[in-house]
Amino acid sequence: MIQFVANYDDLSTDKGFQFKFHCDKCRNGYLSRFQPNALGIAGSLLQAAGSFFSGLSSVENAAYHIQRAVGGTAHDKALETAVAEGKQHFKQCTHCGQWVCPEVCWNASAGLCEACAPDEHEELRAQQAQATREQIRTKTRQQDYTQNLDFLGRGALLQCPSCHLKLTADQKFCPSCGTANPAAPQARRCSSCSTELKPEQKFCAECGAKA
Repeated sequence: MIQFVANYDDLSTDKGFQFKFHCDKCRNGYLSRFQPNALGIAGSLLQAAGSFFSGLSSVENAAYHIQRAVGGTAHDKALETAVAEGKQHFKQCTHCGQWVCPEVCWNASAGLCEACAPDEHEELRAQQAQATREQIRTKTRQQDYTQNLDFLGRGALLQCPSCHLKLTADQKFCPSCGTANPAAPQARRCSSCSTELKPEQKFCAECGAKA
């Protein structure tokens, strides 16, 4: 059992062994030094020799068996060496037991990881930024950005059909070109003499026709 970081990548090949260890907190990585694999190198030499003598299948079989040995004892020893190397880089928190990177997640003044002992200055700046965001959201909600919008359509923004000037529904004619506003309320007129009628009129005051 290897007591070290929770996650690592095995980058080993038949030529040698190498591992990338990850910080338990932020996933920053540390790449161990490359350790040549003597068995893998020997296997490559045997394969090269076998390519000159196609009939020597026993040489190719020997190389195959040597490559299979890469994942055995040599690999375990290489991992153990890499872990010892990685422990020189990472810091273990004595409070939570996590192995963390010294660049981001380690509070050197407290001797603990920043999850257990946050850096006071970093925490203060983070809280200030959070408070600023909350204050901006509060002030944004207090501001009425829709006070000039008419959701009922009485003052909805329209365009003149001729010159495309912006109009409101209560404008009967376009102030730029004089075109009638199709959305403006139309006045009641007498069907007989075209006199404009008031809303409460039942008969025309000019000709007496029924409205």
